Amino acid sequence: MIAYLIRRLLFVVPTLLGIIALNFVIIQAAPGGPVEQMIARLQGEEVRATERFMGSERGEANRTSDSGDQITSKYRGARGLDPQLIKKIEKLYGFDQPAYIRFVTMIRKYLVFDLGESLFRGRSVIELIVSKLPVSISLGVWSTLIIYLISIPMGIRKAVSHGSMFDVWSSTAIIVGYAIPGFLFAVLLIVVFCGGVYLDWFPLRGLVSDNFDTLSWGQKILDYFWHLTLPVTAMVIGGFATLTMLTKNAFLDEIGKQYVVTARAKGLSENRVLYGHVFRNAMLIIIAGFPAAFISMFFAGSLLIETIFSLDGLGLLGFESALNRDYPVMFGTLYIFTLIGLLMKIVSDITYTIVDPRIDFETRE
Repeated sequence: MIAYLIRRLLFVVPTLLGIIALNFVIIQAAPGGPVEQMIARLQGEEVRATERFMGSERGEANRTSDSGDQITSKYRGARGLDPQLIKKIEKLYGFDQPAYIRFVTMIRKYLVFDLGESLFRGRSVIELIVSKLPVSISLGVWSTLIIYLISIPMGIRKAVSHGSMFDVWSSTAIIVGYAIPGFLFAVLLIVVFCGGVYLDWFPLRGLVSDNFDTLSWGQKILDYFWHLTLPVTAMVIGGFATLTMLTKNAFLDEIGKQYVVTARAKGLSENRVLYGHVFRNAMLIIIAGFPAAFISMFFAGSLLIETIFSLDGLGLLGFESALNRDYPVMFGTLYIFTLIGLLMKIVSDITYTIVDPRIDFETRE
């Protein structure tokens, strides 16, 4: 197992490099980069305001040269601006260097976890990620925990009582939960419980209240969960349906196998058969899907929920960075998320062997 883990860890490096390289090429080819956005911002300003913003002198503004035309033709909307100003903007954002040099420089910094600074926020990428973590950790961890605590027992109960009234009525609730998108359910919760039309029980925005620092520890805990109740509920409704049916089907598949019939014939109790034999085999597929579910819930699944409830987390940060072409934030978050995702896959393999020691990844390779 040790040799297998070492090989998997070594494989993380080329995988991570390939993902970043592919995204780098795609994003470089996309229009509307930071230089174009700055040009668009400056295009409507007066020449003096532009020079004052960039700390430059206009120079020979009326003289048009071939090199100047070549520079301005690279960017949409750049005509009429001083070519020297365009060069300063390129240097400001690092676009005075060829793409391959920028990529190599970025990878070298990433090796020591230097993710650079945001182009438009004036803060380092690490600081931005750390500042957004409380929201994403709160939504991701609590939602994933509640989803698993609800889905696994319900899936087992549905499998054991397959075809019963409980199975039928719970399937109806699951279908409704699966059919309603999480963001739509979030809007419904706001209308009902946030003073929209009916009740005013929960806050509309933020992770904590404005007077959070003045509260006692007990009041802080209550205030924290008070703000989390509706966002987490919206995420749980959209996430528990799939896992519940996956758990049920996995247990139904195992219950019908010969080893279960043999165990029952030996006189073992139903709980002993279910949790001593079936559980270990049926849970393997649940464990296999845990890393993807956790990463999705933790980083990407809460984007719309964060927007609706005005929660400034990692999902919203990544979305806004993509819209603004804030490349350091885009690639920095991609690097961190991808690295965590790859490491979670290895954790999943380790959990496989803990749940079922018969699995040996060494011999399979």
